[in-house]
Amino acid sequence: MKFQSIQDAIKQEKGKVAIRGWVYRERKSNQFMFLVVRDSSNIIQCVLKKEKTDDKTWEAADKLLIESSVEVEGTIKEDKRAPTGYEIEISKLNIIHYAEPFPITKDQSVEFLADNRHLWLRSRKMTAILKIRSTVFGAIHEYFRENGFYEYQSPMFQSIQCEGGSTLFEVKYFQEKTYLAQTWQLYAEPAIFALEKIYTIAPSFRAEKSKTSRHLTEYWHAEMEVAWENFDEIIDHGEGLIKHIVKRVLEKNQEDLKILERDTKKLEPTIHKKFPRITYDEALKLLEKQGIKIPWGKDLRTVEEDKLSDLFDTPIAVTHYPKKVKAFYMKEEDKNPKVVRGVDFIAPEHYGEVIGGSERESDEKKIIQRLKEEGENIEEYKFYLDTRKYGSVPHGGFGMGIERVISWICGLDNIKDSIPFPRTPLRFKP
Repeated sequence: MKFQSIQDAIKQEKGKVAIRGWVYRERKSNQFMFLVVRDSSNIIQCVLKKEKTDDKTWEAADKLLIESSVEVEGTIKEDKRAPTGYEIEISKLNIIHYAEPFPITKDQSVEFLADNRHLWLRSRKMTAILKIRSTVFGAIHEYFRENGFYEYQSPMFQSIQCEGGSTLFEVKYFQEKTYLAQTWQLYAEPAIFALEKIYTIAPSFRAEKSKTSRHLTEYWHAEMEVAWENFDEIIDHGEGLIKHIVKRVLEKNQEDLKILERDTKKLEPTIHKKFPRITYDEALKLLEKQGIKIPWGKDLRTVEEDKLSDLFDTPIAVTHYPKKVKAFYMKEEDKNPKVVRGVDFIAPEHYGEVIGGSERESDEKKIIQRLKEEGENIEEYKFYLDTRKYGSVPHGGFGMGIERVISWICGLDNIKDSIPFPRTPLRFKP
């Protein structure tokens, strides 16, 4: 028989089926063996009856442990007592590989699971998250390509900083030194003068010693840069991208969200409502009403972002931050040069900033002044400054931390579960 996925076998509901996968659970008695088999699509209970099984097959099946790989042929029927409501009565069992005793049992510490991440990926929880992660990546590509963007790549080895020198990973580059990319931005802006609308999905690296549930030292970054668009249009793209991602996950991953016990009603407003847009000044006023007084000019911390997220059921866009807390490339507001046309999207339910973006400064002299204030060698930025010399145009973009978006959509307690092999200040293996 031709093998089919477990999910397709369940959809068939009755008749002969052939599946293959790994033993997820096993329970044995003198007369019956119950094997719950999993594949990437689902799990299903399979029963082997001694009275209908030859001695050789029965003895072979008796040696099966969790994670042994098997091929099963039999008859499927509805059984409400089974984990997924269907059961296969086995007529033929082929054992591909006997697993050794599996090290992961029900009660294990977070550290133990992290040490055995290569095996923990097989869990139903991690499988569900990884499926949602795949949908998120696909939705990002869909959004940008449907809106006329070209995919473009920048180097991972970069000679200059964009997001602050203190978070750079230094790398030996033959006899020289360079840095791992914090963002593509300084290498993306030159390309908009050729392609106008570009995006990428690529890893970024930040040497932040933050041991929080929101930080990774290596994460995946969805970034865009666009020519001829103003600040409001850039924010529109951020809102449009988030809406599209959530819409796709709710369409494609309902079963995975159930496994994660995610309340999808909390995600639905993101699709149907327009995101609130508030200025930094308005955010301070809202926080003051909540009993949190922040001096003007101070960046918003996790505690303030969380308090703001309590007030809304969708992501919110906070704009016009003080210039002194934002990057050198953000454009000054014409009417108030103390603030910049920068935006942070803050996710609901205490998941923090998921997008940071801005309109870019077009005045070469202002960029040079900001770089000098940060102690940077202007000569190193010559290639970037050239973009302001030859036909500069209004432009801007943003970066989205994909793992933060996945964490929010899945309702995860820790961002480390949103990526197959997390990297943090304390962990770089397996």
